[in-house]
Amino acid sequence: MTDTLLPNGIEDSGGDGKHFRKGCNPLAQTGRSKLQKQRASLNQQIIKQMRMRAGAENLLKATNNNKVKEMVVLELSYVNSNLQLLMGQLEGLNSSVDVYQSAEETTNIPLIALGLKETKEVDFSAPFKDFLLEHYNEDGRTFEDEIADLMDLRQACRTPSRNETGVELLAKYYSHLPLIENRFFSPTRPTGIFFTWYDSFTGVPVCQQNLSLEKASVVFNMAALYSQIGTRSDRQTIAGLQEAISSFQRAAGMLSHLKATFTHTPSYDMSPAMVSMLIQLMIAQAQECLFEKNALPGVLNQFTSLIKMAQEAAKVSEIYDQVHQFMVQTPIKDNVPLFWSTMSQVKTNHYQAMAHHFLASALLDHELGPNDDEDQQEKTLSQVYDQLPEGFSSLGILKNKDERERIGKAHIRRAISGHEEALRNYSLCQHLEKLEALQEILKASHRRSLDKYSDYDNEEEFVDYVEAPDIISKTEHKAEMELPAATKGPLSVFSAKQKWTAPRKIRVCAEDRDLGFTLKGEAPVQVVSLDPLCRAASNGLKEGDYIVAVGDNDTKWMAVSDMIRLLKDVDEEGIEIQVVSVIDNSPPMPTKSATFSGNLPKTYSMICLAHNDEDKPSKNRKVMKKSSFLSWGLKNKMKSASTLSLPTDDHSGALSWNKPIPTFPTSSAYNNNNFH
Repeated sequence: MTDTLLPNGIEDSGGDGKHFRKGCNPLAQTGRSKLQKQRASLNQQIIKQMRMRAGAENLLKATNNNKVKEMVVLELSYVNSNLQLLMGQLEGLNSSVDVYQSAEETTNIPLIALGLKETKEVDFSAPFKDFLLEHYNEDGRTFEDEIADLMDLRQACRTPSRNETGVELLAKYYSHLPLIENRFFSPTRPTGIFFTWYDSFTGVPVCQQNLSLEKASVVFNMAALYSQIGTRSDRQTIAGLQEAISSFQRAAGMLSHLKATFTHTPSYDMSPAMVSMLIQLMIAQAQECLFEKNALPGVLNQFTSLIKMAQEAAKVSEIYDQVHQFMVQTPIKDNVPLFWSTMSQVKTNHYQAMAHHFLASALLDHELGPNDDEDQQEKTLSQVYDQLPEGFSSLGILKNKDERERIGKAHIRRAISGHEEALRNYSLCQHLEKLEALQEILKASHRRSLDKYSDYDNEEEFVDYVEAPDIISKTEHKAEMELPAATKGPLSVFSAKQKWTAPRKIRVCAEDRDLGFTLKGEAPVQVVSLDPLCRAASNGLKEGDYIVAVGDNDTKWMAVSDMIRLLKDVDEEGIEIQVVSVIDNSPPMPTKSATFSGNLPKTYSMICLAHNDEDKPSKNRKVMKKSSFLSWGLKNKMKSASTLSLPTDDHSGALSWNKPIPTFPTSSAYNNNNFH
């Protein structure tokens, strides 16, 4: 899926100067776009049924006519039945992981990607123009192009491309939201703008008048996009696996940011319990990719290497077991697709079985030789078990062939049992049965363990069976959240909550290449450490002033580095700058907002629900750029006999897909810069 570009040479403040970057083409017939279109359609059907249910419930409360009550109860049963069917269809969409997988990849266990939250279109035009006139005494018509650009940017964020460009698009819009909130959302004056977002699991709409829901939903979609990039990565290459690892860790980081920052979001998919589960899911998938990265070159058929891989596999199993425990708790289990919880259970069984298979191979295929380091092997084996069966010791297992075979066979039996359990759980979920590649991998792993057991099974030998002890999980590279860099929009000086002086013109001159002051902060740049004897100070410059213009250049949103370039060549004749000062910095009052979630009574539900995107006439919006204080820019292969490979259903090569993941954008890379 590619970006849609307007080939008109219009400059994008965050692009290459040739095109105005848009989101994906919503009409593109790709698997992911079709899925999102179905999701949007289901959301509309769900909200329609919920309206009908709310009306029927109100009528049931209001009427005393028994015949009417009977008809309403019948209608309610019909509506509830339809809602159940629609919820089932939405669960099916959330279970469609195949469309998110790499196009070249057919040999790895599928990974789970989050679907994007859907939203309705928002018209900022009239409310912003009114506020500009009323609060700033500015003619709103002067900023029609900038308001149209903001609306275009938000519209593009509804269909972001599944790559780093899509993440940057969402991050760009997210970085504008603090500015929009500060400048247009006054604590004492409602804007009349309603933001509507649909729960990604239930399709239930939530509507608010403030920007908290908007911010949280954009952060959720950034995490969802990172998860889709991770599932799309080619896991048959080291580069692709590294990209997947980084993407899932970033997804976990974004979700952690969501959980910490937006604590009272009314949408259930962003509730603390659900977000905690999603974080653990992303970490589990990153750990799975780390395991695949270790196994991709082949596992050395050596005692220590096999022990290491056994503990790595046990770690993956342990994390997926934690994810499964999250998913089966109430109320998460009522909203998470059955496919997800079944998949986590299958992976718990599968990787636990692989751990026992690797450990069995280490014990059965490698005897303690005269040249082996006995102490090192004893130490390695002792770290695998928390408790050995009675009568066994780590050194005894290494030295005694019979004990070694007994424990080794016990592990291979547990491996077989684990693979059988994984296949059983696989067969219980209708959505999993569609993933033939997963079934082939599970069957291949099961056959490999059966073959290993048959090599050492002696029917004439009678030995009492020993239960294989649990394996202690351990990893050299633990998957962790990659938290996004701290992001700030422009400083709150230009805010609906602040007052400032009129711009003052100051002439600054260089004396021995020293302007006499220091700059700090992000946009706008602030004057600090002012020399009271310098020319600028005598001309009226004060510490704490914000520079809003240098010569003919508007610098309200200019970074420190750009400001330096403007001022570095100032000579003795000087240059004229404009500065403003904040004169009132009172703490903001809490903003009241209206929320619609499901069929909660006494809300702005009808205002939210009556809005229909399809009924709105199309608008031709201008996209010509001009300078203003509303500038939106921010800017598997043959292996030698000495290695082992993970079972797959295919051994074909794959092309690498190695593009760098963009870092979460920051407003400026500079904090303090001096002109001395």
